[in-house]
Amino acid sequence: MKKAYEGKDVTVYFDSEVCIHSGHCVKSLPSVFDVKKRPWIEADGAEEEEVMRVIDVNCSPSSRQVK
Repeated sequence: MKKAYEGKDVTVYFDSEVCIHSGHCVKSLPSVFDVKKRPWIEADGAEEEEVMRVIDVNCSPSSRQVK
């Protein structure tokens, strides 16, 4: 199931059926990805470029989607 987490400058999409749940996003950018919070993705928790960099580096190509 794909869910959108909208921020001011970036929208992060999470698809639980595609993500391999390695936790690299949480470790790399905890200000955006925090599994203890609801919602657990805060797209405005870092600069747009940093969010995109962490997703590009840590997510598999099939699960990567940022707007």
